[in-house]
Formats: sequence, C-alpha cells, structure tokens
Amino acid sequence: MELNTIQPAEGAKHYKRRVGRGIGSGLGKTAGRGHKGQKSRSGGFHKVGFEGGQMPLQRRLPKRGFKSLATPYKAEVRLSDLEKLPVSDIDVLALKQAGLVTDLARVVRVIKAGELTKKVKLIGLIATKGAKAAIEAAGGSVA
Repeated sequence: MELNTIQPAEGAKHYKRRVGRGIGSGLGKTAGRGHKGQKSRSGGFHKVGFEGGQMPLQRRLPKRGFKSLATPYKAEVRLSDLEKLPVSDIDVLALKQAGLVTDLARVVRVIKAGELTKKVKLIGLIATKGAKAAIEAAGGSVA
C-alpha cells in the first residue's frame, strides 16, 4: 500500500448539493426552483391531491363498498368446534364461556366445517343446511 493510492471506501463519500451558493455551484440564483410561481417560493405547497381548484380525483370518483354495522354482533362456529365442547346442550352463552365467539355476538351461525361425531342439541343458534344435516346424522337436533 502506498500513501498516494489510498482512497475512501466505495459509497463513503457522496456529492453534497449546496443550493443557492453562487453561479459556480450550478444551483445558484433560483436554486433549481425555476422562475416565479407558487412552487418557487418558500412555503408554497398545497395539500396532497390539490389540483389547482379543479375537483380532485379522490372527490370525483364515487364512493365504493359498504361496511355493515351488524358485523360485530354476528359470529360463525364450525362443527369441529362443537365437537371439542364438553357440553351437549349448546347455546350462545356456552359458546361465549368456551371462548369460541366474542362477548358482543348475538347471532351465531353453525357452518359445516370439520366432523361431528357426538350428539349435540343447538338452542337458539342458526345452522346451515349442511351443518343441520351433519348434526342430525350424528343424532343431535337444532331447536
């Protein structure tokens, strides 16, 4: 190694742009902002999406979609979840105590997912056609 060949690591030194520091810097006078206008001045920026007074795109487009306010009060339970419960008479309260549905749930629907081998009696729950058939095939009932 010789002193005249020592160089900093690649990427260690980078060009620092100094705007508004004279003609020799290449960014003197207007400092790369062009001439006149709002964007040439300090503090001269509008909010995101502003189109010079024209109705902005996000306001021109129609609203889409729908979010039901009833969603937090509905819940679904699988047949395989009912299989794990230690009780045979199942209602909303039993599902809440087992932690299968949230405390807000009012309407609980049983869907056909998984297997059910034990006899269960559903009280105050809704069951899909397939789930009802599976429950009745196992000897249970839907009330």
